[in-house]
Amino acid sequence: MKIAYVVPGPMSKTSMGKTEMTRRENLLNRWAFEGTTVTVVDAPNGPASIESAYEEALCVPATVELVAQCEADGYDACIIGCFGDPGLEAAREIATIPVIGPCEASMLLSAGLGHKFSVLTIYDSMVAGQEHLAHRAGVLDKLASVRATDIPVLELMNAPDQTRDKMIEVARHCVTHDRADALMFGCMTMSFLDMADEIAATVGVPAVNAAKAALKQAESWVSMGLSHSKKAYPLPSKMASGTTFEQMRIA
Repeated sequence: MKIAYVVPGPMSKTSMGKTEMTRRENLLNRWAFEGTTVTVVDAPNGPASIESAYEEALCVPATVELVAQCEADGYDACIIGCFGDPGLEAAREIATIPVIGPCEASMLLSAGLGHKFSVLTIYDSMVAGQEHLAHRAGVLDKLASVRATDIPVLELMNAPDQTRDKMIEVARHCVTHDRADALMFGCMTMSFLDMADEIAATVGVPAVNAAKAALKQAESWVSMGLSHSKKAYPLPSKMASGTTFEQMRIA
């Protein structure tokens, strides 16, 4: 099984660079079942990090085209490597292989782990957007809270111990004050810190790593011979008639 982890931006050109892409690829392959190979690829253009709806919108065209290229290259599934699932519906329209959104995958998983779950996010400005994502996933009534760590995406890895302590502080508040039975990380960089087991043991409830949840959903769908419904996500009519990505744009 070949899975592409599609970063919706040029991570290789940012301060994180190819070293971080390789680190994430190694983690994904460590988490994967035997027989699964995961390759991390990044879009050629887009924002360095995604912390707003505007930045999500900027990344979608290149991300969707990269998903199409991954299918043409023989991958069995794609994971969109951003918690906001940018371009998920559009990518499913143009692809027949499974396209997995980490937010959708981890919210559906978290909703089954207890009566209520909470999301740890980056900024307070992202709370409403992640509540909307819970609505879109159909689990808003199981969302206990969305709480921010106030650590920018590009700074999460600078001081891992401080990041972990802040995540534990916020997680405890979710469990104690919001009555969360489970937690999930609303940021892929947060997930790739690989601290879910430690935080779960510390605060006493399950913690869902969004990157791992997306990977396991991809492996599950492929192993069962399933993909998203083309009735729900039909190929755009222009493309069905032979129009290319380039022809869809008016210069």
